[in-house]
Amino acid sequence: MTAAKNTSNSAMKPESHGRRILAYVVLIFLTVLCLIWFYILFINATRSNGDLSRGFRAYPSNHLGENLYNLFHGTLPVGRGMLNSLFVALATAALTTYFSTMTAYAIHAYRFKGRHAIFTFILAVMMIPTQVTALGFQQLVRNMGLENSFIPLILPSVAAPVVFFYMKQYMDSNLPKELLESARIDGAGEFRIFNKIVIPIMKPAIAVQAIFAFVSSWNNYFIPSLILHKDNMKTLPILIAQLRAADWLKFDMGQVYAMIAFSILPVIIVYLILSKQIVGGVTAGSVKG
Repeated sequence: MTAAKNTSNSAMKPESHGRRILAYVVLIFLTVLCLIWFYILFINATRSNGDLSRGFRAYPSNHLGENLYNLFHGTLPVGRGMLNSLFVALATAALTTYFSTMTAYAIHAYRFKGRHAIFTFILAVMMIPTQVTALGFQQLVRNMGLENSFIPLILPSVAAPVVFFYMKQYMDSNLPKELLESARIDGAGEFRIFNKIVIPIMKPAIAVQAIFAFVSSWNNYFIPSLILHKDNMKTLPILIAQLRAADWLKFDMGQVYAMIAFSILPVIIVYLILSKQIVGGVTAGSVKG
């Protein structure tokens, strides 16, 4: 019997080893496929407009400093655009995660009439595309006198159905209601329970959704382009579109690539620093205990 088991185990080992090698090959291929576009972007950012017109080259050139100098000393306020994007993205990420977590906590922790209807309604709102409500939203912003303001870009992030749904699922898996009842018995108020108990438990989920909200706001072009018209208020995606739309006498592809590389660098840094929290938070939120 033991000999038979050893024989079957030895027969399975080469097959298991082959599957592992195949998995590594596929993962390496997918990694290269994902990263090659960033490599091409940063390579092209080091080349001049004349070099780019002659076709692709796999090694960097020495025009990166020139492209960045022309970019920051041009007509577009790139530095101000970076600060604008950073402010809007950070404020959006903070408001989205905090208030979505608070809403999910209310649905998770309390039993009240209409709770399931509210949950369904919030999920239904998630199905409505932004483009459908954009015209009415623009008219509302104009009537309220909030054009060329960051308020219409930040305040609506308080209501984020996708973030709410993720937080609710995470709470179902990782936030026992017995812990909340114990805190209430000890005399803790609801806001203290939320800020001192719930928020620390939800840190992995908050980190994940904060990063996603930051990236989404950072890359947002559609709504800011409808609201922000002054150059000193525009965010980086709008400035990139303006740079690409320049007439052919002023068009410089090297500057365009340099600006795109400059704009995505903060996002790459955030992902590299918080990649472990992204993976850990997604995994923990997808497993129900």
